[in-house]
Amino acid sequence: MSKPKAVRCAIYTRVSTDHGLEQDFNSLDAQYDAAQAYIRSQAHAGWTLVRARYDDGGFSGGSMERPALQALLADVAARKIDIVVVYKVDRLTRSLADFAKLVELFDAHGVSFVSVTQQFNTTTSMGRLTLNVLLSFAQFEREVTAERIRDKIAASKRKGLWVGGMVPLGYTSKGRKIEVVDAEAEHVRTIFRRYLECGSLNALMVDLRSRGIVTKHRVLSTGRTIGGIPFTRGPLLHLLRNRFYIGELAFKGEVLPGEQAAIVGRDLFDAVQARLDAQRNGSSSRRGRSQAPLTGRIFDSRGNRMTPSTGRRHGVGYRYYVSCALLHGRAEEAGVVARVPAAEIEAVVAATLREHGVGDMTSVDDRHLITTAVARVEVRADGLAVTVGGPRPNRASDGHDDAGQDQADGDRPDPETIWVPWRKASSRRRREILLPTGAAGADDRPIRAETRATLVAAIARGRHWLAEIVRGGVDTADAIAVREGCSVRHVNKIISLAFLAPDLVEAAVAGRLPRGIGVARLSDPPAEWSRQRHMLGLPG
Repeated sequence: MSKPKAVRCAIYTRVSTDHGLEQDFNSLDAQYDAAQAYIRSQAHAGWTLVRARYDDGGFSGGSMERPALQALLADVAARKIDIVVVYKVDRLTRSLADFAKLVELFDAHGVSFVSVTQQFNTTTSMGRLTLNVLLSFAQFEREVTAERIRDKIAASKRKGLWVGGMVPLGYTSKGRKIEVVDAEAEHVRTIFRRYLECGSLNALMVDLRSRGIVTKHRVLSTGRTIGGIPFTRGPLLHLLRNRFYIGELAFKGEVLPGEQAAIVGRDLFDAVQARLDAQRNGSSSRRGRSQAPLTGRIFDSRGNRMTPSTGRRHGVGYRYYVSCALLHGRAEEAGVVARVPAAEIEAVVAATLREHGVGDMTSVDDRHLITTAVARVEVRADGLAVTVGGPRPNRASDGHDDAGQDQADGDRPDPETIWVPWRKASSRRRREILLPTGAAGADDRPIRAETRATLVAAIARGRHWLAEIVRGGVDTADAIAVREGCSVRHVNKIISLAFLAPDLVEAAVAGRLPRGIGVARLSDPPAEWSRQRHMLGLPG
C-alpha cells in the first residue's frame, strides 16, 4: 500500500478582544489544541501540521486587516499550505463579502479549509450553501452586537455619562469617572480669560507660548506619548467652543447636562462665544475655493502655505492671504511678507498672465484664468515668482517688443516662472500733494503697488475688450457695458489704454512709472506715442 501524499495544514485562531490573553492557557491555545487534535486524527490521509502559527488576538472578524490572517494568505499565495483548519468558520471571518474573497483566493491556489466543530465540504455546492448560511448568521450577530453598543452609548450620553474617548484638558478619567485636574483647570480658565483680553486667536497663541501653556500630555496604551505641544489655531478654537467645560455634553445636535464638574463659569464661556461669533462677521466661515483662486497655490518666501483670511473694519470687508506660520502663532517662521491683500495680488497675477499670453486669453474672469494657468506664486520682499502650469506660447507674431521683458525676466528661478516686481504697500495712512510730473519738486518715486496693480489690470482688460470687438465677439462697447454692468464711458476709457505705447505698458508692468500716474491720467491718450510721453512729462 502506497504512502498517502503529504497534505500541509495550517491552523488559524482568533479572538475579538485581548481580555485573558495574558493567561498561560487562553482561548487561542484552546482553539489551537482542538484543531491540532483534528489534524492528528487525519494522519492516515497524510495531514501534517506546518510549524508556523497564525494567531490573531484582539482583532475583529469584520475586518481583513489582521496580521496573522495576512501572513496566512501570503503563505497560501506562495503555495505553502494545502488546508486551512479553524475551530469555527466565524474565526476566519464574520463578513459574507470577505468570505467570498477568501473562498475565491483559496480556490485559485487549490486550498481547502476545514472547521473542527462544523462539518462541511467546500468542494460541493451544498457545502458552500451551508457555509453561506452559517456566515449569514455570524454577520447578523455581529451587526446586532454593534447596534446594541451604539444604543448603549447613546443612552449613556443622554444621561450625561462619560463613555470614553480623549479627555479634554483640565480633566482625567479614573474608573470610568471624570475628575478635575486642578493645575490644568487653571490653565483652561486662563485661556478663556486671556482670549477676551487678547481679542484674537493669533494674539492668544503668542500669549500662551510665552506663558508655557501647552496641549494636554497623554500616554497611550502602547506607551507612546502625544500632546504637550504649543497650541495652534484649530485645537485652540475647539477648546474655546467646547461645552464640556461648563458641565455639558453635545450629542447629535443636542446639548445635555453632563456628570463632570464645570471648570469655566457660564458668564465667561458665553462672553467668549459672543466674541468668537462676532469675529465671524456674520458670514459663513466656509469660503468657496472660487472666492480665493490662489488657495493652495500661494506661498511665502520660506515655503509656508498662505491661506485665505477675511477681516472687517468700519463695516468694510477685506480679503487677505496669510502665512500659515503666522496663523499658528509662529511668526518667527513666516516669510518676509506674511500677509498680502488678496484682491491686489490676484489682479497683479491675472494682469501678468495676460501680458505674457499665458492661459485662456478669451476668459474675462480673473479667477478662472488664475486657477487654470497658475501652479505656484511665491511672495518675496521685492516681487512675486509666478510659476505657470506649462510653457508659454510663442509671442513672436503678436507685434510686441519683448526685449525689455526678457531683461526683466533675467532673474527668473526657472524658465516656467515669471518674475513680477511688486512691493506690499505700507499700511500707514498718509496725505500727499502731487505735483505735475517733471515739475520742480515733483515726486520721482515709482508708482505705488496698489496703483500699479489697478493700472496693469485695466490695460489687460482694455486689450481684451478691444480684441473682442475686432474678432466680432461683441458688436459695440455698449454690449460690453451691459455685460459688465458699467457705463459705456468707462468701457471706452478702459479700451483706450490698449493704445498706449509699448514702453509705457512695459514701465507700468515693471512698476517704473512715476508716482501719480494711474488709469485716469493714461486714459484717452493721444494717438502718437511721442505725444503720450510728452503728455505725461516723460522724456523721449
